[in-house]
Amino acid sequence: MTGERPNRGLILGIETTCDETACAIVDVDASPRVLANVIATQHELHAPYAGVVPELASRAHVERLVPTLRAATAQAGVDLSDLTAVAVADRPGLIGSLLVGLTAAKSLAWTLGIPLIPVNHVHAHLLAAFVERDEPIENFLPAIGLAVSGGHTAIYEIAGPAIVRTLGATIDDALGEAFDKAATLLGLGHPGGPLLEQLAEDGDPRSHKFPIARLDKASLDLSFSGLKTAVLYAVRGIPARGGVFERDHTSLTEQAKADIAASFQRAACGAIKLKLSRAIEQWGGADSPRAIVAGGGVIANRAVRATIEGVASKHNLPALLAPSHYCTDNAAMIAFMGSLLPLPEQAAAMASPPRATVDRV
Repeated sequence: MTGERPNRGLILGIETTCDETACAIVDVDASPRVLANVIATQHELHAPYAGVVPELASRAHVERLVPTLRAATAQAGVDLSDLTAVAVADRPGLIGSLLVGLTAAKSLAWTLGIPLIPVNHVHAHLLAAFVERDEPIENFLPAIGLAVSGGHTAIYEIAGPAIVRTLGATIDDALGEAFDKAATLLGLGHPGGPLLEQLAEDGDPRSHKFPIARLDKASLDLSFSGLKTAVLYAVRGIPARGGVFERDHTSLTEQAKADIAASFQRAACGAIKLKLSRAIEQWGGADSPRAIVAGGGVIANRAVRATIEGVASKHNLPALLAPSHYCTDNAAMIAFMGSLLPLPEQAAAMASPPRATVDRV
């Protein structure tokens, strides 16, 4: 890395890690300001399968990326030739979906003669809490980070935008995946997380005692496969010989479904509370954490947000949670994080072709 940061101008962010095609333009000339944040969802494509189908997702990105980019530049009132850098989510994610975004970002950066900045998608979720915050990010570091989404659930030590160390992670399923699977078992639609949260509002969270995986007494890892199995049995009963279940969600009353949803959500929040508390208590080194920072799709859940805020308050720490509109996959967080990272060595090479004048795509 050169150590140089692209801290002035307009940064284009591109996000295609899963099933959201997103482009954003962030002005980082002074304090970061989001000029455009356009997201093309694919929920209608994947709803019949109750989950994301990778091949369908990558094909949809190909179809939707250029229209999304056009919408972003129009919303921001800028031309492509006004951009000073392109930030793109390069990991982790579905390989086919990633390739679409990376190919577009590389092509744009080369054509315009501007730097290309690769961004870790999960780390960007963490820093989404700072996209619209005026205070410098350095004021809250080092921090405990929590990323919770459909594909990732992990706890981090954040020492800087490019210095993120994993303290613990799920050993099986991400919490967002568990939310969606529980929603499917209850006969809800896709994406299931928000629908389950809504259903849980009418339920008794203590009606079922679902398990919270503690693992080793000092472990910061998480596990949600046992919770999913417990919900399966609560909905469908204990399978008979041959693996045949006695019922399905159609046999349950609406109140029974709501009770299961509320109990599931309570156990999920209990796991977050346990592991976050452990992480703070086990923190080593001279500097104690200055904040809890959290992002990812599941952080939009009100019960999850309240749980994190409760842990933070108990330890006299601020809870910096990504705004709900930046919790799900979006490109504003990609562009914002790109503005904080040092330029990679290849950035100079990317800037070597003559700067092109490109007014439209």
